[in-house]
Order: sequence, then C-alpha cells, then structure tokens
Amino acid sequence: MGYSFRSRLEAATDGDLVVIQMRDLTDDNHLDPTALARIELAEVKPRQLVASGDIIFRSRGQTYTAVLIDQDPGPTIIAAPLLRIRPREGVLPAYLAWFINLPATQARLASLAEGTALRMIRKQSLAELEVPLPPLECQQAIVELADLATEEQRLMARLADKRKQYMDGILMQAASGSQ
Repeated sequence: MGYSFRSRLEAATDGDLVVIQMRDLTDDNHLDPTALARIELAEVKPRQLVASGDIIFRSRGQTYTAVLIDQDPGPTIIAAPLLRIRPREGVLPAYLAWFINLPATQARLASLAEGTALRMIRKQSLAELEVPLPPLECQQAIVELADLATEEQRLMARLADKRKQYMDGILMQAASGSQ
C-alpha cells in the first residue's frame, strides 16, 4: 500500500525522499520523473521504498493500470492510493506490467472495482488476479514483441502525421495555383 499522508503533501526542495503520486503517472503508463516531489519524512520502513523492478498500480480512477519502474529511483516511496507490486522470482516485472495493462485484464479489474462515485480495486482483489506464467524465456519474448508493437504504433502515428503535413502542403500549393 502507498504511504497514507495525514495532511496535504508539503514539498521540501532539500528533502531526502521522493514521493510518487497518482499525477506522476502518464496516460501511456510511464513515470514522469520531472514533477516528482521531494519530501522529508521521519519514519520510512525499508519495505515502503520503491526499487527498480517494482510495479506501481493505480487502484482508483477510470483505469487500473500498471507502471514499471525500470531504473533505480533512489530513496522513493509511493503515496496512497497507489499500490506497489514487487513480483516474485520467476516473474519478469515487465511481463506482469504488460499483463495488467492488457484490455482483457483491464476489463476483469473493472469488474472487481468497488464503490459508486470513486471506484477502486482492493489490494486483496488484485492479489487474487490469476496471471498465466509461461517460462521466463517466453515472458521475455512477449515483452520484447509487445515493445516492438508499441514502437510500431508510435512510428505509424508519426508517419500518418507526416503524410498529412505533406498532403496539406501539396493541397495548399494546388489551392494557391502554384506548380
């Protein structure tokens, strides 16, 4: 569970601890390191610290997606309502994050959400989610293929944008009567 702050989070420029909040997670399931707040916190237990390979899970809101921490974040904690998932041995963190973010898994999580105005996934519901675990080599291949598919989508969107710019230029020349 994320650290539950009793009052408004007070940033301290010289704070020795970084805190990840819900707003620091992007829509494309990445961590935006530019806006992370530094704080001072007297008592932090080692189990509350985020490490490389951890997954940050959004337990409230419209989506219940996961963000992989793939670099050492230094002394960092997460704020509630975020949950930290530390995959056990035999599970690639990138594979687990990929699985959680799949549309089918998102639909399953949405069906487990509780509440009316602000829906949330309980920690226990998340723990009971069944995750198929192929061998590590297969998990790695899935992650690599998913990364390639994501990169292809990014490049295709960029290509479509460039094509539109090119066509707009040609049509503008035609409209202005120049060859």
